[in-house]
Amino acid sequence: MSKGGLVSPRGRGPALSDLGQRGGLIARQRLARAHPRRWRQAARTLALVGGGLLVLAVQVTGVAWLLTTDYFGVRVVEVRGASRVSPDRILAAAEIPAGTNFWRLDGTAVRARIEALPEIRRAELIREFPNRVVILVEERRPFTLVHGARLHWIDEDGRVLGEERDAVASPAPVITGLSEEEVAAMRTRPSPRARAAIALIRALLRSGSPLASQISEIDMSRRDGPVLYTVGGIEVRLGDEEWEQRLARLEGVLAQVGGQNTTVSAIDLRYRDQVILKRGGRG
Repeated sequence: MSKGGLVSPRGRGPALSDLGQRGGLIARQRLARAHPRRWRQAARTLALVGGGLLVLAVQVTGVAWLLTTDYFGVRVVEVRGASRVSPDRILAAAEIPAGTNFWRLDGTAVRARIEALPEIRRAELIREFPNRVVILVEERRPFTLVHGARLHWIDEDGRVLGEERDAVASPAPVITGLSEEEVAAMRTRPSPRARAAIALIRALLRSGSPLASQISEIDMSRRDGPVLYTVGGIEVRLGDEEWEQRLARLEGVLAQVGGQNTTVSAIDLRYRDQVILKRGGRG
């Protein structure tokens, strides 16, 4: 460059600034680089999620197959434990159509329908793969007879099992004094008077004395407590409390009366301190 400020080909021009030079802000920044470990973790997570979805899809498909396939369609229904109730009645109550899917069978509902039969105490449902169902029942056992217009068998819980049309000997005293409507309702629930009579029969049986075989009938129609009738026709007014103590007194009184040459038609045990004997006919 000459003194006059002219540019000479031989002279050097002014130094040009570096426009690509990084400023202070850019100089402090670092380039982000992909970390291999993070990529592996992300890939593993995706693989787990995908695997889980695949397993879920397989499970859903498998459940759908179990609930729809004919392979698990019920083909055989067997009844076990029934002696007084016919298997056909139990099968009709169970309502299990042929071909019902094994897994869709509502066991609770089936048991409830079977246990609604008066003669059935308990029912269980057993599934035998792949297509057999066994109905196991426990029947109610006859305990004694109850009279309400007609004779009916009842069990120890006081549930009516069915009508008895033939002349039979009851293993325990016959319960009388109940209305026909009361006996009919005992198909589903025992009446309070029937429960009281059953409790009295149990007290007789617990005593282990011959008295249990000497009582033929228990009349529950009186307001002041049950009235017993012996095989010989003697009426016994027992009262409505302390039955076991009064039954023990009755046993002694009957033994005493039987050893005498007197005819007794009624014995009143309703009073704690005395026993009243009556002569005459039954009434």
